[in-house]
Amino acid sequence: MKTNILILGLVAALAALPLSADGTSPQREGQKIAAKFPFEKEYVQVDGSHMAYVDEGDGPVVLFIHGNPTSSYIWRNIIPHISKTHRTIAIDLIGMGDSDKPDIDYTFQDHYAYVEGFIEELDLKNITLVLHDWGGGLGSYYAANHPGNVQAVALMEAAAPPVLPIPDWAMVADPQVRETFQSFRDPEIGPAIIVEQNGFVEDLLPQAVKRALSDAEMDAYRAPFKTKASRKPILVWPNEIPIEGEPARNVHVMQTIGEWLLTSEHPKLVLYADPGMTVSPQVADVIAKTYRNVETRYVGAGIHYIQEDHPHVIGRNLSDWLRNRVFVHQN
Repeated sequence: MKTNILILGLVAALAALPLSADGTSPQREGQKIAAKFPFEKEYVQVDGSHMAYVDEGDGPVVLFIHGNPTSSYIWRNIIPHISKTHRTIAIDLIGMGDSDKPDIDYTFQDHYAYVEGFIEELDLKNITLVLHDWGGGLGSYYAANHPGNVQAVALMEAAAPPVLPIPDWAMVADPQVRETFQSFRDPEIGPAIIVEQNGFVEDLLPQAVKRALSDAEMDAYRAPFKTKASRKPILVWPNEIPIEGEPARNVHVMQTIGEWLLTSEHPKLVLYADPGMTVSPQVADVIAKTYRNVETRYVGAGIHYIQEDHPHVIGRNLSDWLRNRVFVHQN
């Protein structure tokens, strides 16, 4: 069946990327990667729906925004590094994690309205944003639209320029990756892979992590998407990628973000891995030369969900950056 061939081909391509000897990325200093989510969720109502979030620590606000198909769970080992000195908030995007699943289209614009509403409802001020995947687009767009309420932005494997927009499918160099994401946007094949097979969670997510995710970790990622109807947000996100001018509304979004990244004096941190999926070392080099007031830091071998391979390295780098760069900028 074509859907199986497509997804297995991409999984095989990801699996072929080099691993450490035992297939893992161990943390330095003996720090383990915990599967348990040790935080209590809180809830706030935004536009008639409840949004779930973690709220730990006191001090200046740091807001973590995840991407597809994850939740605040992906930050579980990073939050303790930051909550020692900051009020650390990790959101579950609408329709994802423990947030409600209203009957909406789940476009970028829908998600953005809920993120903006979440920040307004909690009255968050002078925010430092920590962003991954589509959280990178959402958070950076917020920064571009509300620069006075943002102190700094940290990005990793982010859906943001220079990676997006993609002017031509031919620029997706790997043919299997190109064919797979084309299939995700196909009105028949995409639902078969993502909704019927839950392929984004079951196959692509674990294969975009260097180490082997435990059963407990996979169960945590499966939990919000146990029914076919609940997988609508996962299906929509690949269709929101601006490729060859479509959707045009998101080409405009990325142009707005790109202008802000190139001209804003706000401190920016880009954490990247090798080989990476969206931000390779080569892309990180481009970012270092083009973003305004940016620092790039290498965290280790990784593909896309690098929080699962290097959470403590990421946490230490974020903590150091917040102390040495963001504090200086604030003062």
